[in-house]
Amino acid sequence: MRIDDAALHAFVESRRTALFRSAYLLCGDRHEAEDLVQTTLVTVVLGGRRHGRLDNIEAYARKVLVNTFIAARRRFWRREQTYGELPDRAGHVPDTDTGLAVRAALARLTAKQRAVLVLRYWEDLSVEATAELLGMRENTVKSHTARALTALRAEMAEERV
Repeated sequence: MRIDDAALHAFVESRRTALFRSAYLLCGDRHEAEDLVQTTLVTVVLGGRRHGRLDNIEAYARKVLVNTFIAARRRFWRREQTYGELPDRAGHVPDTDTGLAVRAALARLTAKQRAVLVLRYWEDLSVEATAELLGMRENTVKSHTARALTALRAEMAEERV
């Protein structure tokens, strides 16, 4: 389909929040998720302008999001965590304990396992679509999914004890 600036603008406006939610589930950090979405949207807009057409802008955006996330995890500087001054007391967290536990367990998975789970269960993509998006074989997606779910179950069992 032919992409013009109006179509790109409409896509950005309509899908920014959904992309942010997926990015947050992938990385577990609000600021990093915002950066990830921003990078994704810039890439999508520039790609749409450069090529003048995208067959499926939604799939392209998801692929860019996941690939950008995985590439960022490979970088050495991403492994370092810096801490500024810690607050005297914790702020109000409107999330449930279960949601926090699931996101913490999700954060302990490998980047590809997280990507597979987010695409399969959050984005509701099929095994075939997930495999195509990640450039994996379908059996690899299935094994990553199985291992990730096993690890999540084990983490959640430890949380309940």
